[in-house]
Amino acid sequence: MRGFKGFACAGALAMVIGCTLPAQAGAPMVRTQAPGYYRIMIGEFEVTALLDGTANLPLKEFMNDITPANLDQALARDFLKDPVEMSVNAFLINTGPRLVLVDTGDAADMEGTGHLQENLKAAGYDPAQVDEIYITHMHGDHISGLTIKGERAFPNAVVRASRQDADYWLSSEKLAAAQGDARQSFQHAQEVFAPYIEAGKFNPFDGDIELVPGVRAVATHGHTPGHTCYLIESRGQRMLFVGDLLHVASVQFANPAITIKFDTDNAAARQQRQRIFREAAADGEWLAAAHISFPGIGHIRAEGRGYAFVPAHYGIPH
Repeated sequence: MRGFKGFACAGALAMVIGCTLPAQAGAPMVRTQAPGYYRIMIGEFEVTALLDGTANLPLKEFMNDITPANLDQALARDFLKDPVEMSVNAFLINTGPRLVLVDTGDAADMEGTGHLQENLKAAGYDPAQVDEIYITHMHGDHISGLTIKGERAFPNAVVRASRQDADYWLSSEKLAAAQGDARQSFQHAQEVFAPYIEAGKFNPFDGDIELVPGVRAVATHGHTPGHTCYLIESRGQRMLFVGDLLHVASVQFANPAITIKFDTDNAAARQQRQRIFREAAADGEWLAAAHISFPGIGHIRAEGRGYAFVPAHYGIPH
């Protein structure tokens, strides 16, 4: 009882003081997140997810093969509404001997993006340390970060991409024939690759090949003519960087048949997504995706007629 009485007296005193002192203003809201990087070990390889930013995507304008009502229902299951705030992710792979960046983000072409460089530095790296850059495909939100004010943003890096995408997007004939937004896409791709081509730092490849020890290209053409995934393997662990194999986790995992208007070839993109999902669920390998909510890393498992995404469990790399 003595302790309780002491506590009560202290409380009463605090109330008296509170009545005599002026109220303090509330702290201002910060409205920012922590630096956007996340690390995970895949065998002896260290993978760092890097957030370039987020951008609102009005899905009803772009999704195929689904009614607006069914789209709203799929989003509501994940407590989302259209438009969805979509992550733009890139991934840094440290193999030990080599530092490899998969995609380079949007570079502020869309409001809310353009943070790759600052998050790369916050993660402890300098752009000059990047040895190679692997491009999944040549849409702007994957290549815009290659340059800053027309100069190479990664001065020592060799850029690799599939020859099919290079032949398509870097073609002067296709640029001349394109109209509207398509013309802008061709022009932009040619502008950001030009400094690397002029410096002899662009080296396209053909097919499924090993690019550096433990890192392999996997052809998944369809979203673009040369869309490519990248597979890393170390000590029996595997991670597949899937680029734009999918855009909306809440919709396309449950039903991989649903496509998006950004696809060059909807049927081929659908087929590749179904194949990769089937293999990843069976093998239990990690997936890392450009537009799954940051850090965009997890596993998938078969569920009903589709799949469910299981995000990576947070942990400190050891």
